[in-house]
Amino acid sequence: MSNKIIEVQNIKVNVTNMNEKDYICISDIAKAKSDKSRAADVIRNWLRNRSTLDFLTAWKELYNPNFKVFESEQFRK
Repeated sequence: MSNKIIEVQNIKVNVTNMNEKDYICISDIAKAKSDKSRAADVIRNWLRNRSTLDFLTAWKELYNPNFKVFESEQFRK
């Protein structure tokens, strides 16, 4: 596992590489949207967004053969 920091529009964002895959810290991105104490609220609202749920559902359908589409509909409603 390795860590690095990238800068995007003057915002420092942590990137962790694990098993040859990069994971970007959404908390760092959320902090840029609002002050540090509200980063969790930014992420929470993003996860409730209909477009986000549609994207995550499509992603899971493509890459997770065990994904339960029927159960995911409860979250989207």
